[in-house]
Amino acid sequence: MQEQLSIWMLIGEASGLVQAVMLTLCLLSVISLAMIVKRFIVFKHASSSFVEFEDYFWSGVDLGTLYREGTERAEQGEIGGAEAIFRAGFKEFSRVRRAFADDPEAIMASTERAMRVALSREEEKLERSLPFLANVASVSPYIGLFGTVWGIMNSFRGLANVEQASLAIVAPGISEALIATAMGLFAAIPAVLAFNRYSAKLDRILADYTNFAEEFSAILHRQAHVKPAAKPASKPSAKPAQQG
Repeated sequence: MQEQLSIWMLIGEASGLVQAVMLTLCLLSVISLAMIVKRFIVFKHASSSFVEFEDYFWSGVDLGTLYREGTERAEQGEIGGAEAIFRAGFKEFSRVRRAFADDPEAIMASTERAMRVALSREEEKLERSLPFLANVASVSPYIGLFGTVWGIMNSFRGLANVEQASLAIVAPGISEALIATAMGLFAAIPAVLAFNRYSAKLDRILADYTNFAEEFSAILHRQAHVKPAAKPASKPSAKPAQQG
């Protein structure tokens, strides 16, 4: 009797629709677990790279040197995070300042706009896969419940042709139906935990990026209001010309 009610036997004897529900939940669980691991690596790299770049940025390195050092990596698509925001702002600042040297407000408006665009791109990279995890967390229990309801319904429909109904008759059908609910919870629980954790981490990283952009904007704002020193005018010679 125990062998007949094993989990694998119940799954194999389940109806086609319940098996389809179980397969769907299994695929959702595998995909969400893969995304959870990938997001863990992405967020860990984002946090460590931000600390590393921020330390180097405030070490007193020249901004032009810092920009040139990352040019090769930027061409290969290896730049991200706060460094990408820095490069976007410094590039726009240098370009606009050559054209509007006498208009600091126009320079800063264009620079800050470029950094906001870069910040939005970094946000898109970090929050990738989070909507999928949210959908898995919210939908999986209902998919499992649908399989459970369908399996229980079929079990009770089978009692119509039985003269003497007993728990032993409906137990296998109810058990296989409840497996769908368990699989739905198994897919949803890791997804909702990961979504909540990564959402909080996303907010912290974006706050760090925003603070860095504001601090860098303050540095550029001071530079934008510094006018180049005028060349000293040549003084007329005080020595009178000798008369012939």
